[in-house]
Amino acid sequence: MSIKIYVEGGGNGHKLKIECRQGFSKFFEKAGLAGRMPAIVACGSRNDAYDSFCTALKRPKENQLPLLLVDSEAPVTKTPDEPWAHLLARDKWQKPNGATDDDVYLMMECMESWFLADPGCLKDYFGQGFREKSLPKTTKVETISKKQVFDSLKMATRNAQPKGEYGKGKHSFGILGSIDPNKVRSVAPGVEKLLKKLKKA
Repeated sequence: MSIKIYVEGGGNGHKLKIECRQGFSKFFEKAGLAGRMPAIVACGSRNDAYDSFCTALKRPKENQLPLLLVDSEAPVTKTPDEPWAHLLARDKWQKPNGATDDDVYLMMECMESWFLADPGCLKDYFGQGFREKSLPKTTKVETISKKQVFDSLKMATRNAQPKGEYGKGKHSFGILGSIDPNKVRSVAPGVEKLLKKLKKA
């Protein structure tokens, strides 16, 4: 069984979509999935990712399992084991026919939350002037609000050289491909759940 993941990310540009695929591929490879890597589809917006996932379910391919990976964009007030309940409440997304809560995964509240699990990598990536003390102290990275994540990254990198202040498209997928998946999975239950799913396939 092969897996194809429809990912939110990459914007509207071809180059950024390539960087998105490469970043996720490096992350999953370092997580121990070399030799059974999922196919990554960088869909751009979250709505486009959802639409592409729904289309894949309507046109199933033999021995291929589609998954959806999007930001939660907001605190998950429903149980984390029921991601479709969150997406229905926030985005009005109906769970498509044939889908289960085991087919969708949330990067809570944004992918950048994962970066906070590996501050050493951020320090190496951004170089001189990086202020690790500006990052949130909690290890529960999935509980940090999207605003706090971006504000803390901005503060930590405002004087960093040579990379400069964090920019989502400018730096995000380079960092994603550099962070340690084991550090992320140890503090992010959603990531642990996703990696277990991929390893079982």
